[in-house]
Amino acid sequence: MNHMNNAPACSCGHHKTMPVLIILLGLLFLLEALNVVTVSFTSVAWPILVILAGLVKWMGGGCKCYMRAS
Repeated sequence: MNHMNNAPACSCGHHKTMPVLIILLGLLFLLEALNVVTVSFTSVAWPILVILAGLVKWMGGGCKCYMRAS
């Protein structure tokens, strides 16, 4: 069930993308703290992950679950 209404949960892929990108961002900073990846790699990779998260959120506006909620 969808937490916003009583309709069944949407199966659109973009609903899983945002949590995965957040996990990857956290993992990136953890790997930097453990000296597995360099600071220069992290300084390039984290803005890319944030941009991807923004794009996923922006492009998800046409999802069928948004149309169903109204």
